[in-house]
Amino acid sequence: MSTKPAGIALLGAGIFAKEAYLPALASLGDGAPPLKAVYSRSETSAKALVVAASEVLKLTQPPSIYYDSDNDSSVNLDALLARDDITAVVVALPITTQPGIIVKALEAGKHVLSEKPVAPDVKQGLELIRQFDEKYKPKGLFWRVAENFEAEPGIQAAAKAIRDGKIGNVIFFKAVAVNYVSKESKWYKTPWRTVPDYQGGFLLDGGVHTIAVLRTILPNPLTHLSAFASSNKEYLKPHDTINAIVKSDERFHGIVELTWGFPTNAKPQTDGFVVTGSKGWMTINHLWSPPVVKVVIKSITEAEDGKEEVVEEVIEETGRGVEFELRSFFDAIAGRDDGLGLGDPSAALVDVAVIQAALNSHGNLVALDQLLAA
Repeated sequence: MSTKPAGIALLGAGIFAKEAYLPALASLGDGAPPLKAVYSRSETSAKALVVAASEVLKLTQPPSIYYDSDNDSSVNLDALLARDDITAVVVALPITTQPGIIVKALEAGKHVLSEKPVAPDVKQGLELIRQFDEKYKPKGLFWRVAENFEAEPGIQAAAKAIRDGKIGNVIFFKAVAVNYVSKESKWYKTPWRTVPDYQGGFLLDGGVHTIAVLRTILPNPLTHLSAFASSNKEYLKPHDTINAIVKSDERFHGIVELTWGFPTNAKPQTDGFVVTGSKGWMTINHLWSPPVVKVVIKSITEAEDGKEEVVEEVIEETGRGVEFELRSFFDAIAGRDDGLGLGDPSAALVDVAVIQAALNSHGNLVALDQLLAA
């Protein structure tokens, strides 16, 4: 099997494919394999993505169009996956659809980068990982999960600062995501998001981002939680809010607050992440216009007169998570390892486990390792 992909296909023609993946591929330039095909369930959306791709990527040869057709098997997904000149696919499809597509692509011998979450629930995630490890990984295939928050340079910088001891030993933390979703939101209007056929709704779809940040920056994994979940807006069922207390064995503990059911877009000002250590603290915030990850580190040092002195360091990194996760994936299948460990399906499954445990805790203590071993 060739280690350098001849070309890639984008499976999924929704908002994120157009607004995130195409610009990221454009930024990578020659560092990305050529986009040779796109697939969507409908011909209309596939054609719209091709038009956008041709413009954003300045293509002289537009990607081939594939879609679900009862009359023409030459344009369906199986036909795309049968192409020898496509060796890797990026999957950005509805949460409940992705597991089957991931297996289909791997079975066709393609490397796979699939959007988060890794699966709709822990059980399906464990089965996917088992199949990959036993059947496809030995064939030299790569499967990574696209979690762009863990790939953000700003988040990676925050993680390094903690590893370097700039705030001492972590003792507690807080993570807050406050979101307002109206019925007019482009994200809500995505048809599959209006059907609550997977646990947590937006809490799973978006909440894994928050957990992925914690997984990336904290020095030890989360092990237990106790939480309550609720549904406060009828159109955001099955749930839209989680309040959880979490801990990492006996090392440290913290609070996670997630909601997509805030009553208005005029949200309170609060830090997205605050990590407190024995020798300082850190805040992390995502700024969206333009996208920036801002990290503020406050380190406590001893001045010459013996008094405590707080030294501030500010890191601001442009939001480029999708670009970095794509680059890491392409490097991996070309035989180059960037050492960041991005996209590990087992790590991404931890994010799903935390959300699933919080949804089902009802205030009881849940051991995450037991859930992941189920």
